[in-house]
Amino acid sequence: MFSLTGKPLLYFTSVFVSLGVFLFGYDQGVMSGIITGFYFKEYFHEPTRAEIGTMVSILEVGAFVSSLMVGRIGDIIGRRKTIMYGAFIFIIGGAFQTFAVSMSEMILGRVVAGFGVGMLSTIVPVYQSEISPPHNRGKLACIEFTGNIVGYASSVWVDYFCSFINSNMSWRIPLFLQCAMGALLFGGSFLIAETPRWLLDNDHDEEGLVVLANLHGGGDIDSPLAKQEYREIKQSVLIHRLEGERSYTDMWKKYKKRVLIAMSSQMFAQLNGINVISYYAPLVFEEAGWVGRSAILMTGINGIVYVCSTIPPWYLVDKWGRRPILLSGAVIMAISLASVAFWMRLDFAHTPALVVISVVIFNAAFGYSWGPIPWLYPPEIMPLTIRAKGASLSTATNWAFNWLVGYMTPILQETIKWRLYLMHAAFCCLSFVLVYFTYPETSGINLEDMDSLFGDKSVVNTPDSRSLLGDRDTPEPDVPHSYTDAATDRLPAGMQGYGSAPSSRGGSVVGSPRRGNSVVGSPKRDFPQPPV
Repeated sequence: MFSLTGKPLLYFTSVFVSLGVFLFGYDQGVMSGIITGFYFKEYFHEPTRAEIGTMVSILEVGAFVSSLMVGRIGDIIGRRKTIMYGAFIFIIGGAFQTFAVSMSEMILGRVVAGFGVGMLSTIVPVYQSEISPPHNRGKLACIEFTGNIVGYASSVWVDYFCSFINSNMSWRIPLFLQCAMGALLFGGSFLIAETPRWLLDNDHDEEGLVVLANLHGGGDIDSPLAKQEYREIKQSVLIHRLEGERSYTDMWKKYKKRVLIAMSSQMFAQLNGINVISYYAPLVFEEAGWVGRSAILMTGINGIVYVCSTIPPWYLVDKWGRRPILLSGAVIMAISLASVAFWMRLDFAHTPALVVISVVIFNAAFGYSWGPIPWLYPPEIMPLTIRAKGASLSTATNWAFNWLVGYMTPILQETIKWRLYLMHAAFCCLSFVLVYFTYPETSGINLEDMDSLFGDKSVVNTPDSRSLLGDRDTPEPDVPHSYTDAATDRLPAGMQGYGSAPSSRGGSVVGSPRRGNSVVGSPKRDFPQPPV
């Protein structure tokens, strides 16, 4: 592992951090089978639909709160440490649930686990976007989402097989497995590298260059590709510093369109109805006529199809683009949900089978479209200085509507019955309209070039920005600027010239890895001292 560089290191890191969203998916699905189990219902004295809704959806409250906080935390301590602490908190929450002896303890465990899930679901997409090259950024994000759905499907099958255990271990074992997988992510977080963009934004320039070389230059810090990416990132960092944009207020004022698009993508990812199925699939199948363990089995089969549906976007998202996938997914999902409502309304002999078919098609359409893209889109459209904060707001939106859907679904299933699915089909139609008219295509575009795409270029017209960009032909603004020297002249020694990489001072790349600073597979190199 320590000798990995280039694509092997990139894919290993991407797959490994996907454990963070694996935990997210596992925690989403694990309750769906547990809440229908005989021993669980007996132990907790036949909880009502409202109690079940509270227990399931309370996780989103913790996740909502932590996702709002993690934008600032991720900027201060880094992406890697945020993953580490998120995994640790998740382990604690899983332990509370595993050993719960009352509904209040179970709810407490769900809240604590929610804090960990909120941190991981916010920071892992940011981490992913910041280590990925533009030509396959979408593919790596979709691989990450596949990890989420593998977690969901795994939890359903664990529930199914544990349902054969004739004791309270039938629900305690699935909950304990959360702790084991959280421990694996926690241990691995000591090995993965910090993202190069966070390192450069915090002036760890030499380490940032090493990570870029390992990820995109085959371990060679003299690689033209690594140096070019270094220059582009560092230039963007320096320009954003001159503008001073860091707060949530500045983000909202300057990037309102981007923030609203990011938040709306996550909002419709929930309102389109996925958690009606993810959280309550066995209840949906019971409502359609499948009973007990058969309902969990149908949920497991649905989970396998769900996982398979997330694989085609690996190869399509960077070829077709984000927009066509979202638009086609919205259409198929709307038709599928309307079909579920139609078959339940008819309520005849073939209703159970037809509902299963419709739900499977819906899940497959979501897994191919509105599942992965809303996790890819927000981090990639945000500038570096506020990327974690933008992802924080969009993820908080996801959890807010996640909670709303999770809490209301069992209640609405009792009150409006089949009409619930027509309501979510209508939301799918609204999401189609929104994407068609407001979402730009971002496939293949560098993260540092998103300003031009959205028409809110983050470079104000000042002598500083023109000198950093090498543009001295653009007319000066009407308002005089107080500086008389070029911005590059005020940079520390070794950093002049478009934020270029520091020059090497001798030494050569050798095979032995660099172990410090959690850089995996880093070549040993005699670097100049970092700028002071």
